[in-house]
Amino acid sequence: MLLALIEAIDLARYFAVQEGWIASLFTKERRFVRAVDGIDLEIRSGETFGLVGESGSGKTTTGRLLVGLEHPTSGTIRFDGKDLSSLKGQDWREARQEMQMIFQDPFASLNPRMKIGKIIGEGLEIRGVTDSKECKEKVAASMEMVGLTPIGQFADRYPHELSGGQRQRVGIARAIAVRPKFIAADEPVSSLDVSIRAQVLNLMLELKEDLGLTYMLISHDIAVVKYMSEEMAVMYLGKIVESAASDALFKSPLHPYTRALLSAIPTTESSEKQLLLEGEMPSPVQPPKGCRFHTRCPNRKEKCCLDEPSLIDVGNGHVVACWNVT
Repeated sequence: MLLALIEAIDLARYFAVQEGWIASLFTKERRFVRAVDGIDLEIRSGETFGLVGESGSGKTTTGRLLVGLEHPTSGTIRFDGKDLSSLKGQDWREARQEMQMIFQDPFASLNPRMKIGKIIGEGLEIRGVTDSKECKEKVAASMEMVGLTPIGQFADRYPHELSGGQRQRVGIARAIAVRPKFIAADEPVSSLDVSIRAQVLNLMLELKEDLGLTYMLISHDIAVVKYMSEEMAVMYLGKIVESAASDALFKSPLHPYTRALLSAIPTTESSEKQLLLEGEMPSPVQPPKGCRFHTRCPNRKEKCCLDEPSLIDVGNGHVVACWNVT
């Protein structure tokens, strides 16, 4: 029995270390995950900024940081000239009204016990719209903008009574109901049927023009980002490895990780062989020394394994972090 207990403890300790939960069950040593590590980006008003990368690269955490759902341990986030990390109380609440988020899962992000009209109007009530008639009018306007008509048919339903595409429209209506300036859209179409995705993306583009919105579009689907964004950045293991205007990045990708992502897009116009990456993304608990991508890079050199490259501007705002780019 004692031997079995020791073996069970050793096995539990092994999996704990492998997953990065704790360093040891018998010590106080701790390890921390830097989900977003020293990134620097600028999103211009009225544009869509795309952020792409594999799962675990830090995309969602970046979006949550920008809208205040997570708080940075260091650095600054500036919005309309204001340092959000320094705001508190009423100042923070006022700034927060200008930012909203569209979540990836259109079912889990909606309260199953609330009717659709109440879900969309909840943000208005929190922001002081206490007049019932005014609130209903704004909710109806938002529902009409996203195509949830006839309004009376949807306002009194619950989320489980709607399809996936309709639920995502509810999420979008909730975000625009308070008339924000900036929206972080986290994989807004990844859980939808292919036939519905184009409808939702086109709806977002229409709302961008009609309401003067600025988007950060977070996605692992680089083709979606190409369709939607003017600027884009590629993240890997918490860091930005390349950033440029979308057209420039697709035309001339410089980082090997970016080239691998682009080669995975299905196309009938090219006979180029797909670049397959070896292995899996390393654990963010213990990122590799040097370039974080070197463990999977087909072009790695000795320097890549020892020193971390900085982002360098190769012209026209196209920046890349790679020792093989001069």
